[in-house]
Amino acid sequence: MFENLLLGFSAFGDPMVWVSLIFGALAGYLIGAIPGLGPSLGVALLIPFTYGLDPVVSIVGLVALYAAAEYGGAITAILINSPGTSAAVATAWDGYPLTQQGRAGEALMVSIIASGVGIFVSALFLLFTAVPLSEFALRFGPGEYFALAVVGLSLVVGLADGLVIKGAVAMGIGLALATVGLDTQTGAPRFAVSTELFEGLPLVPVLLGLYALSEVLFMVEEGATAKVKSPPVGGFRSWNWKGLVPLNGVIMRSSVLGYVIGIIPGAGASIASFIAYATAKKTSKRPELFGKGSMEGVAASEAANNAAVSGAMAPLLALGIPGSPTTAVMIGALMIQGIQPGPLLFSRNPEIPYTIFASLWIGVPIMVFIGLAGARGWAQVANIPRPAIAAIVSAICLVGAYSSEGTMFPVYVMTAFGILGYLLRKVQIPLAPIILALVLGEMMETNFRRALITSQGSLDIFYSSPLTLVLLLIAVLAFVLPAIGFFRRQRSAGQDAGKTAAS
Repeated sequence: MFENLLLGFSAFGDPMVWVSLIFGALAGYLIGAIPGLGPSLGVALLIPFTYGLDPVVSIVGLVALYAAAEYGGAITAILINSPGTSAAVATAWDGYPLTQQGRAGEALMVSIIASGVGIFVSALFLLFTAVPLSEFALRFGPGEYFALAVVGLSLVVGLADGLVIKGAVAMGIGLALATVGLDTQTGAPRFAVSTELFEGLPLVPVLLGLYALSEVLFMVEEGATAKVKSPPVGGFRSWNWKGLVPLNGVIMRSSVLGYVIGIIPGAGASIASFIAYATAKKTSKRPELFGKGSMEGVAASEAANNAAVSGAMAPLLALGIPGSPTTAVMIGALMIQGIQPGPLLFSRNPEIPYTIFASLWIGVPIMVFIGLAGARGWAQVANIPRPAIAAIVSAICLVGAYSSEGTMFPVYVMTAFGILGYLLRKVQIPLAPIILALVLGEMMETNFRRALITSQGSLDIFYSSPLTLVLLLIAVLAFVLPAIGFFRRQRSAGQDAGKTAAS
């Protein structure tokens, strides 16, 4: 492990890795600070810029953007009560009241430091949990891999933000899209209406369309709506640095909570921040300040949602299952570079996971410095007109899609999926399950066939192995339990409505 970790740190002997880290951090702050964008869209937009780059260089930039964008959402949450990401909602509960009290600079300082500590602590946990998890997964055969893929798909319900039925619909759409192309065993074309689709749907245009272009369409629909101007932010000397000392316990506890919750596929940074916030309030000596301007609330939320970044990376690297919508997009970025996430990643491409570990540690002081030094500048990002943002994002989408293959076909695909993403979001069907199913669909189908070939067509292979059986039971429970909860809520709501009507 330690030899591979040295390999990861040695990657920073390449100046391009440093450039990628700094560029990713700057882009992440910028994207995170713009309400409506966020880390998923940011990673999707950055992918076209990684063409031709070394895989290590590109993945360092993507991870830096992910981490910085997760923090960037706190900037507008604190300053104008408009969270840049869903994970920063809890930050706004105390951050904006602090701004109204004239303590915006202090709130930004606490949020940046807490975010940095959260990333650093969770990166340590990532190192010591991802490797054993991947070593255990190396024992998997085709039956276990099939069951693991089914587990990943079952957890898609978690990525649907509680919308069980709509999450299942999104998963079905993703699985249908995964069948497009040549059959891997027979070579027969499936739903390939054009020769360009023989290799399946191009992943980059799909990602750009679903996430970026659909957001542009919403911006166009909303128009140039009036925006709240960001208040001025004071300099370093006006900040109460001594106020960080009483927050040490809250930050450390929230970092651990954020990592543990982040490991659960589908939980994500939003749930981590809410749980950490609630825990901080229950254990605080001054719970009455929460919601009115508590530094503990800001610290808890930001430490947890940034620690969840490393947590979401654990199942991605060790098992090939994304732990969040953003890591679902990152799977596509890795596959474009010819890298398959999962247990074999640590043996075939150890430079990738260990450079990620190293980049999280090395990147913390850089991102904290950029965040603190540029606090005044980041505060002005929210004032950028929406039409200008829409034009910039559209241009990046078009250039990125075209450059992926050098033809217009990816542009057509991106446009089609942009419209599809817009329509799906209109009816509140989540996009992350589509990407997850699109990526895991091939893995599930391939290993299902291999398992049947190994067992000469017998289905015994799926329940004769204890591990396969356990994974399949987990998948069934992951499907059934949320569905039962959903129908109970529907039934309870119907009964309440009936009582109200009767009275």
